Amino acid sequence: MNIAILGTRGIPNHYGGFEQFAEHLSVGLVERGHSVTVYNSSLHPYKEKEFHGVTIKHMYDPENKIGTAGQFVYDFLCIMDSRKNNYDVILQLGYTSSSIFFDLHPKSSAVITNMDGLEWKRSKYSPKVQRFLKWAESLAVKKSDFLVSDSVGIQNYIRSKYAKESVYIPYGANVIQEYDEVVCLEYGVKKYEYDMLIARLEPENSIEVILDGVKKSNKKRKFLVIGNHKNKFGEYLKLKFQDEKNIVFVGGVYELSKINSLRYFSNLYFHGHTVGGTNPSLLEAMGAQALVCAHKNEFNSAILGEDGLYFKTADDIKITLQSKDKKNFATFLKNNIEKIRNIYEWKKIIQDYENIFLKSIKSNKS
Repeated sequence: MNIAILGTRGIPNHYGGFEQFAEHLSVGLVERGHSVTVYNSSLHPYKEKEFHGVTIKHMYDPENKIGTAGQFVYDFLCIMDSRKNNYDVILQLGYTSSSIFFDLHPKSSAVITNMDGLEWKRSKYSPKVQRFLKWAESLAVKKSDFLVSDSVGIQNYIRSKYAKESVYIPYGANVIQEYDEVVCLEYGVKKYEYDMLIARLEPENSIEVILDGVKKSNKKRKFLVIGNHKNKFGEYLKLKFQDEKNIVFVGGVYELSKINSLRYFSNLYFHGHTVGGTNPSLLEAMGAQALVCAHKNEFNSAILGEDGLYFKTADDIKITLQSKDKKNFATFLKNNIEKIRNIYEWKKIIQDYENIFLKSIKSNKS
């Protein structure tokens, strides 16, 4: 098959979940003998035309000059370029700035959209933007040839909201076999004597609630906040917790080997995402044998089940920090590793995508 992946900032991953997904999926499909093109933003630091056999197309992205509107320009240019190529399948990741251009997708290609999470619920957006995102969501649902939901919660939502079926394919992860405790020294912590979170610093990721709990707990154990903090909310958090010397704003870390080692050697790993589907960082934490304390919602509990700790309030965080140690939860760690092997392993996810691509091509030709 000749496959194009649109909707990300590009590969290799220097940003977040969709980029990490696109990297794994594209390389995996190339290894299976398919031709795969990933569209990269011109702002992406990787400037080569190929990555592990994946063709990279660099498209102009003016987001650094005109802000959010630049995302619409970038998506429009990607879709227009896709019309010049004979792609069997176009995988559109997300819809926020692309669905208004869906009619411009080449008619000869099967267009499959991964619906991401409930973007319109994100508290960072104004009511006006939230209304636009609901409309954009409806366009993606109506105009795509096939839909993919990466969580059962999203699948149920699309079914009840739009009376339309989507294929459930979760995000993938690997069981991590090698860890390097030297990474702990690099970040000024001792193994099993620190707690952490990894997330975009945005309100819906519960970061303020988690850090309020850290402050309330009076624990002097180091707490690493990993994620780009050079935004309005990040600056607010740094100012609010500037007197808490145990809270360290690390910034973004994109080397998976480092991230996985930090997860493995942490005492508690906090996952505060509230509006996503099968969130990549949650699965990756499970694969790295982190003891996860997650925000209690249908998306997270569908993945962790009874093999994690949960919170809703800062007081929950406080109690967890004061009373829970990783050494007492070996069964949780073992069960989560088995979930990764049996349900979320990347080879299975890539196979599932290959299957829906083949099905979509047959359907498109009939």
